[in-house]
Amino acid sequence: MIIKDSRGNELVEILDIDESAVMGQYAPVTHCLAVVTVGGDYLLGWNHWRKDWEIFGGCMEAGETMRECVTRECLEELGLFDLPIEYIGLMHLKLVPDYFSPALREEYGGLYGIRLQPEDFPKIEEYRSDRDEIEQIALLKDISAEERIAEIDRELLNYY
Repeated sequence: MIIKDSRGNELVEILDIDESAVMGQYAPVTHCLAVVTVGGDYLLGWNHWRKDWEIFGGCMEAGETMRECVTRECLEELGLFDLPIEYIGLMHLKLVPDYFSPALREEYGGLYGIRLQPEDFPKIEEYRSDRDEIEQIALLKDISAEERIAEIDRELLNYY
């Protein structure tokens, strides 16, 4: 186990498996996340419902590949498309009951990285569409120590 958060969710491991081989070997693959850097800093979003700063991403839709999922989520949450998305690996998680499921469960999710330039930052505020879930965005250096950053997401920053 890499980390267990205060809610009881566990990031078990990051598997170094080829992106094209994931869907046939691991199940369920339910979501994708993206660690985003701007210049030399990390970009995070404030999740309205979870009340945490977190990295970007979300649940896969029917028929989507992991790359399609992370691309769609980045368009919604960052307002950017045609991004230089790099596959990092497959997250293996043990999750506690939440609004997605009333049961303890094991899931897998794609982990990606995106490097943006400082001149991309103003475009994000202008073009992002998912403001209900991700209320605001900020660079890690601008988030105060008193504000909550999702523990697993903070750990995932170390992988990119």
